[in-house]
Amino acid sequence: MSTSAGGWFVIVLALICANLPFVNQRLFGLVPLRRPLKPLWLRLGELLVWYGVAGAAGFAVEASLGNAFPQGWQFYAITACMMLVFAFPGFTWQYLVKHRAAA
Repeated sequence: MSTSAGGWFVIVLALICANLPFVNQRLFGLVPLRRPLKPLWLRLGELLVWYGVAGAAGFAVEASLGNAFPQGWQFYAITACMMLVFAFPGFTWQYLVKHRAAA
């Protein structure tokens, strides 16, 4: 995989992972919950787990291309903020768009 393709793969994966908690009512998209709607705290916890998955995939891509560089707290602060920005479309769809009741 080229450097450019690896970078785009990680960005698209992070975009998908950031929106997964907001587009369904199941835990990690698989486990049905007893509640009809997932609470926000559960969605944010899911977002944190998906952040780790996207980060691990990014580390794997970086390691496959050569040496993986050590990262400081600044890297994790920036990527966490990017994950929150990537999650905005899903958050908007779930909480800010008015949905009509199913007839």
